[in-house]
Formats: sequence, structure tokens, C-alpha cells
Amino acid sequence: MDEQRDLDVIVFGATGFVGRLIAAHLARHAPAEVRIGLAGRSEERLVDARRELPARAADWPLVVADSSDPSSLSALAGRARVVLTTVGPYARHGLPLVGACAEAGTDYVDLTGETLFVRASADQFHEIAGRAGARIVHSCGFDSVPSDLATLLTATAAREDGEGELATTTLHVRKMRGGFSGGTLDSMRGQVDEVKGDRDKVRVVLDPYGLSPARDAEPEARGRTGQVVLARSGDTRSWTAPFFMGAYNGQIVRRSNALQNWAYGRGFRYGEVVDTGRSRTAPLMALAMASMMPALSTAFATPGLRRLTDRVLPSPGEGPSEKTRQKGEFVMETHAATTSGAHYVTTVSAPFDPGYDGTAIMIGEAALALVLDRDRLPEHAGVLTPATGIGHVLADRLRAQGFTIETRKR
Repeated sequence: MDEQRDLDVIVFGATGFVGRLIAAHLARHAPAEVRIGLAGRSEERLVDARRELPARAADWPLVVADSSDPSSLSALAGRARVVLTTVGPYARHGLPLVGACAEAGTDYVDLTGETLFVRASADQFHEIAGRAGARIVHSCGFDSVPSDLATLLTATAAREDGEGELATTTLHVRKMRGGFSGGTLDSMRGQVDEVKGDRDKVRVVLDPYGLSPARDAEPEARGRTGQVVLARSGDTRSWTAPFFMGAYNGQIVRRSNALQNWAYGRGFRYGEVVDTGRSRTAPLMALAMASMMPALSTAFATPGLRRLTDRVLPSPGEGPSEKTRQKGEFVMETHAATTSGAHYVTTVSAPFDPGYDGTAIMIGEAALALVLDRDRLPEHAGVLTPATGIGHVLADRLRAQGFTIETRKR
């Protein structure tokens, strides 16, 4: 089937801000033999976007496709070995493309952080993609590559050392500097709208195991969320607040565990926090961060506040200047206790704006891994996660791009 396809990777949404960053990364770093195309709704805008890319992209084919036109999506999926899409909010625009790729046996990567979209994708297309041999790999950007890969690498190290399975595992955001994505905010708005008046959808969004392929086999959620606590001895000894992306990232990590037949352990417990330090103001900073997401969700759900936030927050397709992005960086540490009593720390860090340049590298390298490293990929097909669809290969690729990814036993 691959011999019938004239392109290896198609970037769908190439005229958007993040789409252009991804295309630029591929133009600079993809091997010469990788055939790349750019896709979007407007040929004129695609021509303009291609003109701004490095010279390598000058002859890249342009593909006109629209998320509301199923025939154009089928044609797109039929031409490529991998479709990389930035077209969101995914709940509104994404499922037809997932279906087209699943049916065509085409691998797929996206940047979603939307629980309901991934749940619908898995429910509708996991078996279809599995039969066709397609890897539908969601969340290949800052949502949720650092979280998912760090847990995979930690569990692998513990298993290889004979230290058992993972027990309590916590990702600490030690440092993060970068712009807040207008696309991420738009996805949040869309999910708030979608759950209004629908208790079943609210339950899925709030369920830590809401993306598990076998929810009945998972434990019931225990304990409170949103706590502000001083991290216990053995972790970072910092005041912490819940990480605003942690609920979704945790759902992805737990899906990875279940898709691997609970390889991290049946007693695996996962959470994500932001460290605010140990100063006198650190508790106040933690409280402010803990209040941020509930306040934003309330604003999106309240018409008057919604209009205000829409005026002051970034819009989809917008992004910070290159000068601002160059100041971006992130450092994340995943601390895990094992069933033998050992303690592991996996660090994922990079000198890139996490939501923009860093995300462009993550998803770009994910797509290249699916094209170039198939003999080293996990033997999975269906609706997957970065850990189960690409795994250690992606960590190797990110290290080659300047990321620090390392696991140590303490």
C-alpha cells in the first residue's frame, strides 16, 4: 500500500501559526528522501505559507482539503503514509480525518488535549484502525509527550533493574516559560460548551481513567484533586499546585498503562503538579495557580465573562514573536516510587517554548519516526498514545534535537 502513496507526511493545517512552525522544522531536519506535502483549505494561503519556509520546501506539493468535506479527507489520507494535523478544536473538526486515516491504514498524529475527542476517537475507530494497521497517535505535543514518555522510560528502567512496578508517580513542572496557545484556549472553550447539561460527558472529563480502553478494569478514583501541599520528602520539597494540563495528561498516561496490559502496574497512581518553590510567597503562588483553571472554566461558561476573556486572551492561529519564543524553556521531573521501595527520577527538559517551538519539534519528530523507524516501533495499532504508538524511538529523536531526557535511580 505504501508504494501507492506519493507522500510520506502531509501537514494538515500548514497555514496556521503552529502548522508553519512544524513545516519549518521538517524543512530543516527531515532527511531529503522524505516526501512532504502541505494541506489546508485555501491553495492561496498554502502558497503563501510555503513561500515563507526554508528553500527545501519550495517544491513541496500542496493539497487542498477541508475538515467538513469527507471526500477531500479520504483523498488526503490515501496520499500519505502519515497525516500530521493541527486543525482544531479537534472535537469540532477532527473525527472525520481520524476516520479517513483509520479506514485507509494511514498513520496519524495530532496535538489534541481534548478528552471527549480522544474518547470518541477510541470508541469509533480503535478497532477499525487496528484491523487496517494504522497508528492513530493523539497528543504528540507538549500535551502529552513529556508526561507519557517520562512514565514509559521510568517504568522501563525499574523493570530492567528488577525493582518492580511503579506505585505513586508524580510529574513536577520545575520550570516553564513560554506563550499560552490560542488553540489550546479554543479547545478549552469548546469542551466547556460540549459538557454543558451532559452529565455523562462531565463524568468522562473528570474521570482520571476516562480514556482507559477498559474502564471496568480500572480502580475508582480516590482522594481529592486540586490540593495545595508541601511535597513529601523524597520528591522536590517544594510547595505545589495542580498542573493545569495534568488532568488530561494523566488520562493519556493511564491509557498507555492499560494499552500495555498495565505494564506500569495495577497499583500505579499518577498525578502532575507545578512546583512554586520554598519561599514565603510560594504558598500564595501555589494557591493562585490552583485557582486558575476553575476560574478560567467559570469564565468560559459565563456569557459576560466569556466575552471579556475572548477579547484579552490569544485567539486561535495567533502566537508569540520569534524573539519571545527564543526565551522559552521547560524542565519537568517525574518522580516514581516502585513496589520494591526504589525511587526513580526521569527528567524531560528543553530550551524551547513548550507550546510552540518545542511542540513543533515533538510532533514533527513523531511523524518522522512513523515514516523512518517502523521496524523499531511498538507493535501496536489502533487509537494510541505517544508511549504506545512510538515509544522509546521518539525519546531518541528528541534527544537528537536538543532535548534532555534521562532517568536516574535515587
